[in-house]
Amino acid sequence: MARRWTSEQRAAQAEKIKRWKPWERSTGPKTPEGKAAAAQNALMHGLRARPFLDHRRRFNDMLREVRALVKRHRGIF
Repeated sequence: MARRWTSEQRAAQAEKIKRWKPWERSTGPKTPEGKAAAAQNALMHGLRARPFLDHRRRFNDMLREVRALVKRHRGIF
């Protein structure tokens, strides 16, 4: 269950964060190993993986071509 903040709590937390300034200490990876690990953060698996999306795109392109051929040659057969 999500926390319910009162307006006073929200204002106090905002003030604490303004004093704390966490964004000034956020530097990201510095080593090659850390950078390699961070590069994998956006890697997707399953039905949203790049190879599957490319395969699905090619399949849909072929399906459009077949539909166009059928429409074009409908009266021949």
